[in-house]
Amino acid sequence: MADGSLTAKRQEIALLRRLEERILWLASWTIHNANHLRESRDGLKVGGHQASCASMTTLMTALYMKALRPQDRVAVKPHASPVFHAIQHLFGRQSLDKLKAFRALGGAQSYPSRTKDVDDVDFSTGSVGLGVAVTAFASLAQDYLAARGSVKPESMGRMISLLGDAELDEGNIYEALIEACKHDLRNTWWIVDYNRQSLDATTKDRMFTRYGEIFEAAGWTVETLKWSKRQREAFERPGGAALKAWIETAPNDLYSALTYQGGAAWRERLTADLAGEPDALALVASYKDVDLGELMTELGGHCLETILEAFERASRDDAPRFFIAYTVKGLRLPFQGHKDNHAGLMNPTQIAELRERLGVVEGEEWDALSGLSSAERTALKGLVARAPFAAANDRNYTAATLATPTQDELLAAVAGGAEQSTQAAFGKVMFDIAARKDEFAGRVVTTSPDVTVSTNLGGFVNRRGVFHRRAHEDVFKRRRIPSAQVWSMGETGQHVELGIAENNLFIALAALGLTAPLFGERLFPVGTLYDPFIARGLDALNYACYQDARFLLVATPSGLTLAPEGGAHQSIGSPLIGMSQPGLDSYEPAFADETAVLMAHAFERIQAADGCSTYLRLSTRSIAQPERPDGSWKQGVVEGAYWLKRPAPDARLAIVYSGALAPEALEAHAALLEDEPGAGLLAVTSADVLHRDWTAAGRSRWTDGTKRTSTVERLLADLPRDAGLVTLVDGAPATLSWLGSVHGHRLRALGLETFGQSGDLPDLYAKYRLDADAVLDACADLLV
Repeated sequence: MADGSLTAKRQEIALLRRLEERILWLASWTIHNANHLRESRDGLKVGGHQASCASMTTLMTALYMKALRPQDRVAVKPHASPVFHAIQHLFGRQSLDKLKAFRALGGAQSYPSRTKDVDDVDFSTGSVGLGVAVTAFASLAQDYLAARGSVKPESMGRMISLLGDAELDEGNIYEALIEACKHDLRNTWWIVDYNRQSLDATTKDRMFTRYGEIFEAAGWTVETLKWSKRQREAFERPGGAALKAWIETAPNDLYSALTYQGGAAWRERLTADLAGEPDALALVASYKDVDLGELMTELGGHCLETILEAFERASRDDAPRFFIAYTVKGLRLPFQGHKDNHAGLMNPTQIAELRERLGVVEGEEWDALSGLSSAERTALKGLVARAPFAAANDRNYTAATLATPTQDELLAAVAGGAEQSTQAAFGKVMFDIAARKDEFAGRVVTTSPDVTVSTNLGGFVNRRGVFHRRAHEDVFKRRRIPSAQVWSMGETGQHVELGIAENNLFIALAALGLTAPLFGERLFPVGTLYDPFIARGLDALNYACYQDARFLLVATPSGLTLAPEGGAHQSIGSPLIGMSQPGLDSYEPAFADETAVLMAHAFERIQAADGCSTYLRLSTRSIAQPERPDGSWKQGVVEGAYWLKRPAPDARLAIVYSGALAPEALEAHAALLEDEPGAGLLAVTSADVLHRDWTAAGRSRWTDGTKRTSTVERLLADLPRDAGLVTLVDGAPATLSWLGSVHGHRLRALGLETFGQSGDLPDLYAKYRLDADAVLDACADLLV
């Protein structure tokens, strides 16, 4: 390299180091302000993880100021949120008011949030491990769009995760890694802040070799950033090899303890352990205490030259990269290396010492460039302005709104058939969508964790194919072996087949459901799984909804109605999951036409400004379909309930049901009419939508004075106040038991409160009191 270029590079590194110090300061001060200076009205510790921020600052400075391009997307380590907000402030994308209100209402969030932060958050993080996995599936989503020409080769971005080493204990990371291997993942960087400390203690020794082996086996390129330039130079000196060997064999807890104690402690221990190595002793003696401490703790993850060289190498191809960046938790802070530093906070004296050491002027703490000369300020502002990442003003795209199928169009797909199941109806609708020639059909993408066929997606896949970047012929078809599944595999396929891991399903839906804001291209993701196993992926489902990913989730079969499969496959609490999950409308239709109407509604909600995702709880039970005199029922299906049999003005009873138990409710209602001719029959398609509407209407009356009657209030107003309700659901009875609170009706709730077992429907419904006799007994109890 020419002398001029070398000098320029050194100057840039010096500027980056200066900028890194100021990013560390601003992040530290943001946390200090929230905990020590801002008024506390409740006495609670605010927190903010200063030590975790310090270990990531160099990596994030190198990434955001040099390596990151506008098309790249980043999931930031949750506990490094203040560093992220500080960097965004330097880019002009985060206001000072938000920093001052960090972890307060309306301020910068504790962990990066797509929906609650105003700065440039690509992926929400918080529940550790999920922000890692989502980048793999975002890369898959980008490949899916690129195969259709929606993302041009020059616009392909890297999906990057910044993660703490303790996150590598999360099993969902390895589930995602396996799936990434299957789908020939590319354009993905996972950068590990390997500080060898978790929340409770130091981590187990020598795990880095195991991590490297795992990722190499999965086809990733592993980059270990262990030594800084300063250390590498020291190791070249006489005695350097012995010093390097000592560091490599030092237990994590000893290394951390000496890091906390500082240069004198390092000298004492090294002098004792290297007593037989005169060159090494001379090398140690050549450093002052402070310099020795810096030498021993400035690892590869704190060396800008080392990091930037690694990022430059990785930029030459699109192979997935796993970076193990050795760092010190809390480096340059008074509790660096201490095993209890995870939630540690600098006290006022300590933050003042840091301010003085970094040259920040007292009273100018919020000015990241305080105390610098005019030339330095100009140089650092220029460095930020020249960062490739600074080129994009707005990276949160808006996708065009597409025409989606109407209710009548999807109803036509399920027309005919005296008896149908809701799961079969779903399959018919998807098969019909696969035959469409419009843009909507081309933007539907389905996915399932190895239950594609058994959840009735097979017909769609037969018509639309399986997505993979590398084409693979259907060998059974070529060899003329009969099979109901004719699955071609290639870039034009519209189904993403996953292994049997529910976490991967929900994280895939999160990534596919965010393509509109991330890439400017709307997809309509449809994911299926068995309803009893929705609980296995709840963390990931919540994660998807938290960042407003949009998709249709179909969980089927469900409940005790999955009779012969036994209790392990019979879901109980999933209706309550649907009711309690924000960002997800939960429905449980009973009939095929209800299913079609709700699918049309779900596709509308995916792209509505105030929309959300939808969860359909379906069943394989084939039941008689109702005759509809008109279309008035459709609105009720979407709103959550409608009278299948409207009660008489003097009715003393009404039966309320959801889902697959409609035949039992109808049978009981028919029998009840002999003694109670005015009894009503209420079909509830969504306890979730009904309940949310009811509570919102009540809230509005005492918050803003708005008088609004909710759907359920209107429907139950048809019953006299002294009438009784019997509710019936194949799930937790609490799903519908709240209905008695709407107008004070007496109520008996029937449902499933214990684990089921194998059997046929008559036996199981009778044993668990879900049959017509149980409904009539409950009605009699109310009348008595």
